[in-house]
Amino acid sequence: MSSNTHFKPTLGLLDATMLVAGSMIGSGIFIVSADITRNVGSAGWLIFVWLLTGFMTLTAALSYGELSAMFPKAGGQYVYLKEAFNPLVGFLYGWSFFAVIQTGTIAAVGVAFSKFAAYLFPALSEHHILIDLVYFKISAAQIVAIILVILLTYINTRGVKEGKLIQTTFTLAKLLALFGLIIFGFLLGAKAGVWDANWLHGWDFGKLARTAGGSEDVFIGETIQKTPYEGWGPIIGAVAAAMVGSVFSSDAWNNVTFIAGEIKSPEKNIGLSLFFGTLIVTVIYVCANIMYTAVLPLNEIAFAENDRVAVAASTEIFGSVGTKVIAIMIMVSTFGCNNGLILSGARVYYTMAKDGLFFKQVANLNENGVPAKGLWVQCIWACILCLSGKYGDLLDYVVVVALVFYILTIIGIFRLRRLRPDVARPYKAFGYPVLPAIYILLATAMCVALLIYKPTFASFGILIVLLGVPVYYLAVAGKKDN
Repeated sequence: MSSNTHFKPTLGLLDATMLVAGSMIGSGIFIVSADITRNVGSAGWLIFVWLLTGFMTLTAALSYGELSAMFPKAGGQYVYLKEAFNPLVGFLYGWSFFAVIQTGTIAAVGVAFSKFAAYLFPALSEHHILIDLVYFKISAAQIVAIILVILLTYINTRGVKEGKLIQTTFTLAKLLALFGLIIFGFLLGAKAGVWDANWLHGWDFGKLARTAGGSEDVFIGETIQKTPYEGWGPIIGAVAAAMVGSVFSSDAWNNVTFIAGEIKSPEKNIGLSLFFGTLIVTVIYVCANIMYTAVLPLNEIAFAENDRVAVAASTEIFGSVGTKVIAIMIMVSTFGCNNGLILSGARVYYTMAKDGLFFKQVANLNENGVPAKGLWVQCIWACILCLSGKYGDLLDYVVVVALVFYILTIIGIFRLRRLRPDVARPYKAFGYPVLPAIYILLATAMCVALLIYKPTFASFGILIVLLGVPVYYLAVAGKKDN
Protein backbone atom coordinates (compact mmCIF):
# COMPACT_ATOMS: atom_id res chain seq x y z
CA MET A 1 0.00 0.00 0.00
CA SER A 2 1.13 3.56 -0.66
CA SER A 3 2.07 5.60 2.38
CA ASN A 4 1.09 8.86 0.63
CA THR A 5 -2.42 9.78 -0.39
CA HIS A 6 -1.78 13.22 -1.87
CA PHE A 7 0.93 15.18 -3.66
CA LYS A 8 3.45 17.30 -1.79
CA PRO A 9 3.77 20.96 -2.92
CA THR A 10 7.55 21.17 -3.30
CA LEU A 11 8.09 23.12 -6.55
CA GLY A 12 8.58 26.89 -6.57
CA LEU A 13 8.21 29.46 -9.35
CA LEU A 14 11.74 28.86 -10.72
CA ASP A 15 11.15 25.09 -10.82
CA ALA A 16 7.82 25.54 -12.60
CA THR A 17 9.31 28.00 -15.12
CA MET A 18 12.18 25.61 -15.85
CA LEU A 19 9.64 22.84 -16.44
CA VAL A 20 7.80 25.00 -18.98
CA ALA A 21 10.96 26.05 -20.83
CA GLY A 22 12.68 22.70 -20.50
CA SER A 23 9.71 20.73 -21.81
CA MET A 24 9.42 23.05 -24.82
CA ILE A 25 13.06 23.01 -25.92
CA GLY A 26 14.02 19.63 -27.34
CA SER A 27 15.65 19.10 -30.72
CA GLY A 28 13.20 21.07 -32.90
CA ILE A 29 14.95 24.45 -32.86
CA PHE A 30 18.09 22.77 -34.19
CA ILE A 31 16.32 21.12 -37.14
CA VAL A 32 12.86 22.33 -38.24
CA SER A 33 13.93 25.68 -39.73
CA ALA A 34 15.05 23.79 -42.84
CA ASP A 35 11.55 22.53 -43.61
CA ILE A 36 10.02 25.92 -42.74
CA THR A 37 12.39 27.66 -45.17
CA ARG A 38 11.60 25.20 -47.97
CA ASN A 39 7.90 25.95 -47.52
CA VAL A 40 8.09 29.76 -47.33
CA GLY A 41 11.21 30.50 -49.39
CA SER A 42 12.61 33.60 -47.67
CA ALA A 43 14.26 34.89 -44.50
CA GLY A 44 11.44 37.27 -43.62
CA TRP A 45 8.77 34.60 -43.81
CA LEU A 46 10.96 32.20 -41.82
CA ILE A 47 11.09 34.71 -38.97
CA PHE A 48 7.38 35.49 -39.40
CA VAL A 49 6.46 31.81 -38.89
CA TRP A 50 8.43 31.72 -35.63
CA LEU A 51 6.94 35.03 -34.47
CA LEU A 52 3.40 33.87 -35.27
CA THR A 53 4.04 30.60 -33.42
CA GLY A 54 5.43 32.55 -30.46
CA PHE A 55 2.39 34.83 -30.42
CA MET A 56 0.03 31.85 -30.45
CA THR A 57 1.98 30.06 -27.73
CA LEU A 58 2.10 33.10 -25.45
CA THR A 59 -1.59 33.83 -26.01
CA ALA A 60 -2.57 30.25 -25.17
CA ALA A 61 -0.28 30.16 -22.14
CA LEU A 62 -1.71 33.41 -20.75
CA SER A 63 -5.22 32.08 -21.30
CA TYR A 64 -4.42 28.83 -19.49
CA GLY A 65 -3.38 30.90 -16.50
CA GLU A 66 -7.06 31.55 -15.75
CA LEU A 67 -7.91 27.86 -15.81
CA SER A 68 -4.91 26.89 -13.69
CA ALA A 69 -5.96 29.45 -11.07
CA MET A 70 -9.54 28.11 -11.07
CA PHE A 71 -8.54 24.43 -10.87
CA PRO A 72 -5.12 24.21 -9.18
CA LYS A 73 -5.02 20.43 -9.09
CA ALA A 74 -3.10 17.57 -10.73
CA GLY A 75 -4.18 16.71 -14.27
CA GLY A 76 -4.16 20.19 -15.80
CA GLN A 77 -5.69 20.27 -19.25
CA TYR A 78 -7.59 17.00 -18.68
CA VAL A 79 -9.31 18.63 -15.68
CA TYR A 80 -10.00 21.88 -17.56
CA LEU A 81 -11.73 20.08 -20.43
CA LYS A 82 -13.75 17.89 -18.06
CA GLU A 83 -14.91 20.93 -16.09
CA ALA A 84 -15.63 23.10 -19.13
CA PHE A 85 -17.40 20.45 -21.20
CA ASN A 86 -17.95 16.93 -19.85
CA PRO A 87 -16.02 13.81 -18.80
CA LEU A 88 -16.00 12.43 -22.38
CA VAL A 89 -14.10 15.43 -23.77
CA GLY A 90 -11.65 15.25 -20.88
CA PHE A 91 -11.15 11.54 -21.50
CA LEU A 92 -10.58 12.01 -25.24
CA TYR A 93 -7.77 14.41 -24.37
CA GLY A 94 -6.30 11.97 -21.85
CA TRP A 95 -6.61 9.11 -24.33
CA SER A 96 -4.88 11.08 -27.09
CA PHE A 97 -2.31 12.31 -24.59
CA PHE A 98 -1.37 8.73 -23.67
CA ALA A 99 -1.72 7.26 -27.17
CA VAL A 100 0.37 9.79 -29.05
CA ILE A 101 0.81 13.32 -27.71
CA GLN A 102 3.02 12.69 -24.68
CA THR A 103 4.37 9.20 -25.31
CA GLY A 104 5.05 9.84 -29.00
CA THR A 105 6.94 12.99 -28.09
CA ILE A 106 8.93 11.15 -25.41
CA ALA A 107 9.89 8.49 -27.97
CA ALA A 108 10.90 11.02 -30.63
CA VAL A 109 12.93 13.13 -28.22
CA GLY A 110 14.66 10.00 -26.95
CA VAL A 111 15.64 8.97 -30.47
CA ALA A 112 16.83 12.53 -31.20
CA PHE A 113 19.12 12.22 -28.15
CA SER A 114 20.65 9.00 -29.48
CA LYS A 115 21.01 10.28 -33.05
CA PHE A 116 23.13 13.19 -31.89
CA ALA A 117 24.99 11.05 -29.37
CA ALA A 118 26.19 9.14 -32.44
CA TYR A 119 28.25 12.20 -33.43
CA LEU A 120 30.37 11.52 -30.36
CA PHE A 121 29.96 7.73 -30.28
CA PRO A 122 29.37 6.38 -33.82
CA ALA A 123 28.38 2.94 -32.50
CA LEU A 124 25.11 4.51 -31.26
CA SER A 125 24.01 5.45 -34.78
CA GLU A 126 20.58 4.64 -36.17
CA HIS A 127 22.47 2.96 -39.03
CA HIS A 128 24.01 0.47 -36.61
CA ILE A 129 21.42 -2.31 -36.81
CA LEU A 130 21.52 -4.69 -33.84
CA ILE A 131 18.58 -6.91 -34.81
CA ASP A 132 17.48 -7.43 -38.41
CA LEU A 133 14.35 -9.50 -38.91
CA VAL A 134 13.79 -8.20 -42.49
CA TYR A 135 10.48 -6.49 -41.71
CA PHE A 136 11.51 -5.37 -38.25
CA LYS A 137 14.85 -3.80 -37.39
CA ILE A 138 16.19 -2.48 -34.12
CA SER A 139 19.05 0.00 -34.21
CA ALA A 140 21.50 1.08 -31.55
CA ALA A 141 19.80 4.51 -31.54
CA GLN A 142 16.46 2.95 -30.58
CA ILE A 143 18.05 0.97 -27.73
CA VAL A 144 19.75 4.10 -26.39
CA ALA A 145 16.42 5.96 -26.55
CA ILE A 146 14.73 3.17 -24.58
CA ILE A 147 17.51 3.15 -21.96
CA LEU A 148 17.16 6.94 -21.61
CA VAL A 149 13.38 6.72 -21.10
CA ILE A 150 13.74 3.92 -18.54
CA LEU A 151 16.50 5.77 -16.66
CA LEU A 152 14.54 9.02 -16.40
CA THR A 153 11.38 7.13 -15.42
CA TYR A 154 13.24 5.38 -12.62
CA ILE A 155 14.73 8.66 -11.35
CA ASN A 156 11.28 10.25 -11.27
CA THR A 157 9.84 7.35 -9.28
CA ARG A 158 12.29 8.31 -6.52
CA GLY A 159 10.39 11.53 -5.86
CA VAL A 160 9.60 14.90 -7.37
CA LYS A 161 12.71 16.49 -5.84
CA GLU A 162 14.98 14.24 -7.89
CA GLY A 163 13.08 15.07 -11.08
CA LYS A 164 13.11 18.76 -10.15
CA LEU A 165 16.89 18.77 -9.72
CA ILE A 166 17.47 17.27 -13.16
CA GLN A 167 14.90 19.56 -14.77
CA THR A 168 16.21 22.82 -13.33
CA THR A 169 19.88 21.93 -13.86
CA PHE A 170 19.55 20.76 -17.45
CA THR A 171 17.15 23.54 -18.45
CA LEU A 172 19.44 26.27 -17.12
CA ALA A 173 22.36 24.58 -18.91
CA LYS A 174 20.60 24.48 -22.27
CA LEU A 175 19.25 28.02 -21.96
CA LEU A 176 22.78 29.29 -21.33
CA ALA A 177 24.12 27.14 -24.18
CA LEU A 178 21.49 28.44 -26.62
CA PHE A 179 22.11 32.05 -25.63
CA GLY A 180 25.84 31.36 -26.08
CA LEU A 181 25.29 29.87 -29.54
CA ILE A 182 23.25 32.90 -30.59
CA ILE A 183 25.81 35.40 -29.27
CA PHE A 184 28.80 33.59 -30.77
CA GLY A 185 26.86 33.24 -34.00
CA PHE A 186 26.50 36.98 -34.34
CA LEU A 187 30.05 37.70 -33.12
CA LEU A 188 32.02 34.99 -34.93
CA GLY A 189 29.84 33.54 -37.68
CA ALA A 190 27.84 36.44 -39.10
CA LYS A 191 28.79 37.62 -42.58
CA ALA A 192 27.54 40.89 -44.03
CA GLY A 193 27.31 39.37 -47.51
CA VAL A 194 25.20 36.46 -46.30
CA TRP A 195 22.85 38.71 -44.30
CA ASP A 196 22.41 41.14 -47.22
CA ALA A 197 21.75 38.34 -49.70
CA ASN A 198 19.20 36.65 -47.43
CA TRP A 199 17.30 39.86 -46.80
CA LEU A 200 17.57 41.40 -50.28
CA HIS A 201 14.38 39.54 -51.20
CA GLY A 202 13.47 38.79 -47.61
CA TRP A 203 9.71 38.79 -48.17
CA ASP A 204 9.44 36.87 -51.44
CA PHE A 205 7.09 33.98 -50.78
CA GLY A 206 7.45 30.65 -52.57
CA LYS A 207 8.42 27.00 -52.36
CA LEU A 208 12.11 26.12 -52.63
CA ALA A 209 13.20 22.96 -54.45
CA ARG A 210 16.43 21.56 -55.86
CA THR A 211 16.86 21.67 -59.62
CA ALA A 212 20.26 20.01 -59.87
CA GLY A 213 21.90 16.89 -58.39
CA GLY A 214 21.62 15.60 -54.87
CA SER A 215 19.39 13.38 -52.79
CA GLU A 216 16.79 13.72 -50.06
CA ASP A 217 19.47 14.32 -47.43
CA VAL A 218 22.45 15.87 -49.22
CA PHE A 219 22.33 18.70 -51.73
CA ILE A 220 24.85 18.55 -54.57
CA GLY A 221 24.70 21.42 -57.02
CA GLU A 222 24.13 25.14 -57.07
CA THR A 223 20.67 25.75 -58.47
CA ILE A 224 17.61 26.24 -56.30
CA GLN A 225 14.24 26.97 -57.84
CA LYS A 226 11.64 29.08 -56.06
CA THR A 227 8.06 28.55 -57.21
CA PRO A 228 5.54 31.23 -56.15
CA TYR A 229 2.23 30.08 -54.71
CA GLU A 230 -0.84 31.05 -56.69
CA GLY A 231 -3.79 32.25 -54.65
CA TRP A 232 -4.46 32.67 -50.95
CA GLY A 233 -5.42 29.03 -50.41
CA PRO A 234 -1.99 27.60 -51.26
CA ILE A 235 -0.29 30.43 -49.34
CA ILE A 236 -2.27 29.67 -46.17
CA GLY A 237 -1.62 25.97 -46.70
CA ALA A 238 2.12 26.60 -47.05
CA VAL A 239 2.22 28.67 -43.85
CA ALA A 240 0.27 25.96 -42.00
CA ALA A 241 2.61 23.24 -43.29
CA ALA A 242 5.63 25.36 -42.32
CA MET A 243 4.22 25.88 -38.82
CA VAL A 244 4.01 22.15 -38.10
CA GLY A 245 7.68 22.21 -37.13
CA SER A 246 7.59 25.47 -35.17
CA VAL A 247 4.39 24.54 -33.32
CA PHE A 248 5.79 21.14 -32.37
CA SER A 249 9.04 22.80 -31.24
CA SER A 250 6.98 25.16 -29.07
CA ASP A 251 4.64 22.52 -27.69
CA ALA A 252 4.57 20.92 -24.22
CA TRP A 253 4.43 24.33 -22.48
CA ASN A 254 1.21 23.14 -20.79
CA ASN A 255 3.01 20.29 -18.98
CA VAL A 256 3.36 22.46 -15.89
CA THR A 257 -0.43 22.38 -15.43
CA PHE A 258 -0.33 18.60 -14.97
CA ILE A 259 1.70 18.87 -11.76
CA ALA A 260 -0.35 21.62 -10.10
CA GLY A 261 -0.69 19.50 -6.98
CA GLU A 262 3.08 19.67 -6.44
CA ILE A 263 3.54 23.41 -7.00
CA LYS A 264 3.57 25.92 -4.17
CA SER A 265 0.81 28.55 -4.52
CA PRO A 266 -0.36 27.00 -7.84
CA GLU A 267 -3.12 29.56 -8.38
CA LYS A 268 -0.37 32.18 -8.77
CA ASN A 269 2.80 30.36 -9.79
CA ILE A 270 1.40 28.27 -12.66
CA GLY A 271 0.22 31.35 -14.55
CA LEU A 272 3.50 33.16 -13.94
CA SER A 273 5.58 30.16 -14.96
CA LEU A 274 3.56 29.78 -18.17
CA PHE A 275 4.22 33.41 -19.05
CA PHE A 276 7.93 33.50 -18.17
CA GLY A 277 8.69 30.07 -19.65
CA THR A 278 6.97 30.63 -23.00
CA LEU A 279 8.38 34.16 -23.29
CA ILE A 280 11.96 32.97 -22.70
CA VAL A 281 11.63 30.20 -25.27
CA THR A 282 9.95 32.45 -27.86
CA VAL A 283 12.78 35.01 -27.58
CA ILE A 284 15.41 32.26 -27.93
CA TYR A 285 13.69 30.68 -30.94
CA VAL A 286 13.30 33.96 -32.84
CA CYS A 287 16.86 35.08 -32.06
CA ALA A 288 18.29 31.70 -33.08
CA ASN A 289 16.59 31.93 -36.46
CA ILE A 290 17.74 35.50 -37.01
CA MET A 291 21.23 34.21 -36.23
CA TYR A 292 20.83 31.43 -38.80
CA THR A 293 20.05 34.03 -41.48
CA ALA A 294 23.21 35.97 -40.52
CA VAL A 295 25.48 32.92 -40.68
CA LEU A 296 24.11 30.69 -43.47
CA PRO A 297 22.90 31.44 -47.01
CA LEU A 298 19.18 30.73 -47.34
CA ASN A 299 19.81 27.69 -49.54
CA GLU A 300 22.03 26.16 -46.86
CA ILE A 301 19.33 26.69 -44.26
CA ALA A 302 16.70 25.07 -46.50
CA PHE A 303 18.87 22.15 -47.60
CA ALA A 304 21.15 21.55 -44.63
CA GLU A 305 22.32 17.94 -44.46
CA ASN A 306 19.56 15.88 -42.80
CA ASP A 307 17.88 19.25 -42.00
CA ARG A 308 20.47 19.86 -39.24
CA VAL A 309 20.57 23.63 -39.58
CA ALA A 310 22.22 24.19 -36.20
CA VAL A 311 25.05 21.80 -37.12
CA ALA A 312 25.72 23.76 -40.31
CA ALA A 313 25.62 27.07 -38.39
CA SER A 314 27.85 25.77 -35.61
CA THR A 315 30.41 24.55 -38.14
CA GLU A 316 30.54 28.06 -39.59
CA ILE A 317 30.94 29.53 -36.10
CA PHE A 318 33.33 27.08 -34.44
CA GLY A 319 34.90 25.23 -37.37
CA SER A 320 35.20 21.45 -37.43
CA VAL A 321 34.50 21.18 -33.69
CA GLY A 322 31.08 22.78 -34.28
CA THR A 323 29.43 19.41 -34.95
CA LYS A 324 30.42 18.13 -31.53
CA VAL A 325 29.36 21.40 -29.87
CA ILE A 326 25.84 21.03 -31.26
CA ALA A 327 25.75 17.30 -30.52
CA ILE A 328 26.46 17.97 -26.85
CA MET A 329 23.93 20.83 -26.76
CA ILE A 330 21.19 18.65 -28.24
CA MET A 331 22.01 15.79 -25.87
CA VAL A 332 21.68 18.16 -22.91
CA SER A 333 18.53 19.68 -24.41
CA THR A 334 16.75 16.42 -25.18
CA PHE A 335 17.75 14.85 -21.86
CA GLY A 336 16.18 17.74 -19.93
CA CYS A 337 13.18 17.88 -22.27
CA ASN A 338 12.38 14.20 -21.80
CA ASN A 339 12.72 14.49 -18.05
CA GLY A 340 10.05 17.21 -18.02
CA LEU A 341 7.73 15.22 -20.28
CA ILE A 342 8.12 12.05 -18.21
CA LEU A 343 7.75 13.83 -14.87
CA SER A 344 4.55 15.66 -15.79
CA GLY A 345 2.78 13.17 -18.05
CA ALA A 346 2.13 10.54 -15.38
CA ARG A 347 0.08 13.04 -13.35
CA VAL A 348 -2.59 13.06 -16.08
CA TYR A 349 -2.96 9.27 -15.97
CA TYR A 350 -3.11 9.43 -12.16
CA THR A 351 -6.03 11.88 -12.27
CA MET A 352 -7.81 9.84 -14.96
CA ALA A 353 -7.39 6.71 -12.83
CA LYS A 354 -8.89 8.56 -9.86
CA ASP A 355 -11.93 9.16 -12.10
CA GLY A 356 -12.06 5.45 -12.99
CA LEU A 357 -10.97 6.11 -16.59
CA PHE A 358 -7.48 4.57 -16.54
CA PHE A 359 -5.81 1.51 -15.00
CA LYS A 360 -6.96 1.34 -11.39
CA GLN A 361 -3.50 0.87 -9.85
CA VAL A 362 -2.26 4.09 -11.48
CA ALA A 363 -4.41 6.03 -8.98
CA ASN A 364 -1.95 5.21 -6.17
CA LEU A 365 1.10 7.20 -5.10
CA ASN A 366 4.22 5.39 -3.91
CA GLU A 367 6.12 6.03 -0.69
CA ASN A 368 7.89 8.97 -2.40
CA GLY A 369 4.59 10.68 -3.17
CA VAL A 370 4.66 10.16 -6.95
CA PRO A 371 2.44 8.05 -9.29
CA ALA A 372 5.09 5.39 -9.93
CA LYS A 373 2.75 2.97 -11.73
CA GLY A 374 1.63 5.76 -14.05
CA LEU A 375 5.27 6.54 -14.77
CA TRP A 376 6.01 2.91 -15.68
CA VAL A 377 2.89 2.50 -17.86
CA GLN A 378 3.92 5.64 -19.74
CA CYS A 379 7.47 4.30 -19.99
CA ILE A 380 6.38 0.97 -21.50
CA TRP A 381 4.24 2.56 -24.21
CA ALA A 382 6.88 5.18 -25.06
CA CYS A 383 9.47 2.40 -25.41
CA ILE A 384 7.16 0.49 -27.76
CA LEU A 385 6.84 3.65 -29.87
CA CYS A 386 10.65 3.91 -29.92
CA LEU A 387 10.76 0.40 -31.40
CA SER A 388 7.93 1.00 -33.86
CA GLY A 389 10.05 3.29 -36.00
CA LYS A 390 6.91 5.38 -36.59
CA TYR A 391 7.73 8.23 -34.21
CA GLY A 392 8.46 10.62 -37.11
CA ASP A 393 4.93 10.17 -38.44
CA LEU A 394 3.53 10.38 -34.93
CA LEU A 395 4.89 13.90 -34.58
CA ASP A 396 2.86 15.02 -37.59
CA TYR A 397 -0.23 13.53 -35.96
CA VAL A 398 0.64 15.19 -32.63
CA VAL A 399 0.40 18.74 -33.98
CA VAL A 400 -3.18 18.47 -35.27
CA VAL A 401 -4.40 16.55 -32.21
CA ALA A 402 -2.70 18.95 -29.79
CA LEU A 403 -4.11 21.99 -31.59
CA VAL A 404 -7.65 20.60 -31.50
CA PHE A 405 -7.49 20.25 -27.73
CA TYR A 406 -5.82 23.64 -27.26
CA ILE A 407 -8.71 25.18 -29.19
CA LEU A 408 -11.29 23.33 -27.11
CA THR A 409 -9.57 24.29 -23.86
CA ILE A 410 -9.55 27.98 -24.71
CA ILE A 411 -13.19 27.77 -25.84
CA GLY A 412 -13.69 26.33 -22.37
CA ILE A 413 -12.68 29.68 -20.86
CA PHE A 414 -15.63 31.33 -22.64
CA ARG A 415 -17.99 28.52 -21.53
CA LEU A 416 -16.89 28.68 -17.90
CA ARG A 417 -17.24 32.47 -17.81
CA ARG A 418 -20.86 32.01 -18.90
CA LEU A 419 -21.81 28.83 -17.00
CA ARG A 420 -19.83 29.30 -13.80
CA PRO A 421 -19.38 33.05 -13.31
CA ASP A 422 -19.18 32.77 -9.51
CA VAL A 423 -16.13 30.50 -9.38
CA ALA A 424 -13.11 32.36 -7.97
CA ARG A 425 -10.67 33.51 -10.64
CA PRO A 426 -7.48 34.75 -8.92
CA TYR A 427 -6.09 35.41 -12.41
CA LYS A 428 -8.04 36.21 -15.56
CA ALA A 429 -6.97 35.52 -19.13
CA PHE A 430 -4.91 38.41 -20.49
CA GLY A 431 -6.62 40.25 -23.35
CA TYR A 432 -9.92 38.38 -22.90
CA PRO A 433 -11.97 38.03 -25.05
CA VAL A 434 -9.92 39.37 -27.97
CA LEU A 435 -6.63 37.46 -27.65
CA PRO A 436 -8.20 34.07 -26.82
CA ALA A 437 -10.58 34.54 -29.78
CA ILE A 438 -7.67 35.37 -32.10
CA TYR A 439 -5.88 32.22 -30.95
CA ILE A 440 -8.97 30.10 -31.65
CA LEU A 441 -9.27 31.57 -35.17
CA LEU A 442 -5.57 31.10 -36.01
CA ALA A 443 -5.36 27.57 -34.63
CA THR A 444 -8.61 26.57 -36.36
CA ALA A 445 -7.34 27.97 -39.68
CA MET A 446 -4.15 25.96 -39.25
CA CYS A 447 -6.07 22.75 -38.54
CA VAL A 448 -8.33 23.25 -41.57
CA ALA A 449 -5.33 24.01 -43.79
CA LEU A 450 -3.55 20.86 -42.58
CA LEU A 451 -6.67 18.77 -43.24
CA ILE A 452 -6.66 20.10 -46.81
CA TYR A 453 -2.94 20.11 -47.57
CA LYS A 454 -1.72 17.28 -45.31
CA PRO A 455 -4.84 15.12 -45.23
CA THR A 456 -3.15 11.80 -44.40
CA PHE A 457 -1.46 12.99 -41.22
CA ALA A 458 -4.27 15.28 -40.10
CA SER A 459 -7.02 12.71 -40.71
CA PHE A 460 -5.12 9.98 -38.90
CA GLY A 461 -4.61 12.30 -35.95
CA ILE A 462 -8.35 12.96 -35.76
CA LEU A 463 -8.97 9.19 -36.08
CA ILE A 464 -6.80 8.56 -33.01
CA VAL A 465 -9.02 10.97 -31.05
CA LEU A 466 -12.26 9.36 -32.26
CA LEU A 467 -11.05 5.86 -31.37
CA GLY A 468 -11.18 7.05 -27.78
CA VAL A 469 -15.02 7.33 -27.88
CA PRO A 470 -15.76 3.57 -27.68
CA VAL A 471 -12.90 3.16 -25.19
CA TYR A 472 -14.54 5.76 -22.95
CA TYR A 473 -17.91 4.00 -22.94
CA LEU A 474 -16.23 0.68 -22.23
CA ALA A 475 -14.44 2.29 -19.28
CA VAL A 476 -17.67 3.81 -17.99
CA ALA A 477 -19.45 0.45 -18.32
CA GLY A 478 -16.60 -1.21 -16.42
CA LYS A 479 -16.95 1.40 -13.65
CA LYS A 480 -20.67 0.62 -13.28
CA ASP A 481 -19.99 -3.11 -13.10
CA ASN A 482 -17.56 -2.50 -10.24
